[in-house]
Amino acid sequence: MLHLIGIPNCNKIKDTRSWLDDKGISYEFINVKKEPLSKDELSELAHKVGLDVLVNNRGTTYRKLGIKEMQPSEAELLELAHTHQNMLKRPILVLEESVLVGYDEQAFESFAHEHELLS
Repeated sequence: MLHLIGIPNCNKIKDTRSWLDDKGISYEFINVKKEPLSKDELSELAHKVGLDVLVNNRGTTYRKLGIKEMQPSEAELLELAHTHQNMLKRPILVLEESVLVGYDEQAFESFAHEHELLS
């Protein structure tokens, strides 16, 4: 099952949900505000794509927390990302061992074909 991870009021999540629905691709939405990822889940995602890909360093939360000035270690940044999951880049698509981060319709198309999600 394809998992879409994010927060429901995010425009990129809304666009992704529309794209998936238009293509007839079923998915489970994981709202990190209601069901935060565990430290292990977050660590696994970071291991697969890199923490630099997973964390939105241009977002409001990142800037408000002053993370750039903190210059945290990877472990500290992972802890901050776990505590403030709204600073994760969105969307995050997860299918088995594959992870795709960020809104990119061409990448969605390739991901869907690669995993035979399109009928």
